[in-house]
Amino acid sequence: MKITAFKTYIVPPRWMFLKIETDEGVSGWGEPVIEGRAHTVEAAVHELSDYLIGKDPRLIEDHWNVMYRGGFYRGGPILMSAIAGIDQALWDIKGRALGVPVHELLGGKCRDRIKVYSWIGGDRPSDVADGARDVVARGFTALKMNGTEELQIVDSHDKIDAAVERVAMVREAVGPHIGIAVDFHGRVHRPMARVLVKELEPYRLMFIEEPVLSENREALKEIAALSSAPIALGERLYSRWDFKSVLQEGVVDIIQPDLSHAGGITECRKIAAMAEAYDVAVAPHCPLGPIALAACLQLDAVSYNAFIQEQSLGIHYNKSNDLIDYARNKDVFRYEDGYVTIPDGPGLGVDVDEDYVKERAKEGHRWRNPVWRHADGSFAEW
Repeated sequence: MKITAFKTYIVPPRWMFLKIETDEGVSGWGEPVIEGRAHTVEAAVHELSDYLIGKDPRLIEDHWNVMYRGGFYRGGPILMSAIAGIDQALWDIKGRALGVPVHELLGGKCRDRIKVYSWIGGDRPSDVADGARDVVARGFTALKMNGTEELQIVDSHDKIDAAVERVAMVREAVGPHIGIAVDFHGRVHRPMARVLVKELEPYRLMFIEEPVLSENREALKEIAALSSAPIALGERLYSRWDFKSVLQEGVVDIIQPDLSHAGGITECRKIAAMAEAYDVAVAPHCPLGPIALAACLQLDAVSYNAFIQEQSLGIHYNKSNDLIDYARNKDVFRYEDGYVTIPDGPGLGVDVDEDYVKERAKEGHRWRNPVWRHADGSFAEW
């Protein structure tokens, strides 16, 4: 079997899909993208294809090493996202060629389903209580919300009060036993993070995500000491080498590698295994499309320390297309009682509707992160 073609499709709302074709008629799909930099990742994918065209797609480990190590300059969001989508597609090809799901090739699943959480609110959270009640009414037992709008490095306590009030409203709306995760989104710097985590302590949070940016994680030890809530981060880390120091420092309880950003299934399997050795949980980051979610679920299936999965159904970014619009088998993600079933179809388990992908690719997208500014005109973290 030889790889014959790479085809990329930039599709709404902010995704990119990759199809890798072979001379034996078996194709695989991946989702290589960095939100806001889809065209840049697309260029990187096609640069990597120069090496892979004509190669046997089943030699996944070797191809991963060449893509990562063969370029001399390594890592970072663009390269690792390009590798991630290619890696997903290669696993999809291998599973489809053998007629088995990817998780069977990784040793077999250790769970049949995994808990999922749903987003409520948006980038600027306001009326989140109704959203929380709606999510619970739809059967979810866990949810996530942005904790705050923009905060300067030292800001006023009225913004802290507003953030705490929103969390309090959600807790009151859903009761004491629904999991609530609060995402600081890197918007909060160390001085205000210390204040905010302490104020949120009474609300028994499922976890606090990115209380500070990953590059400022030396502050995590101090911040974690102020809260009993587990600390999560990792969506902006891209390899096992990025995660190595995080795990060694011992202050993170949950890591969140993104299988479309952190080298795909091959790399994230190794990251999850590293985390297990440190007794750290895994909750893969995935506010993306159906191929990315399917890849995450293959990893969840074989990772003992995976405990919950992010997914984008109904997320505020998905205005023009939602999670299952691009799948022919629209029941592939079967949600029930707050869980999603691990797909058992061949490969990643998603049958991509290529005709619809091509149709929506005519529109494409140029999605960009919003640019926020503080009242004084300075740039604010989004």
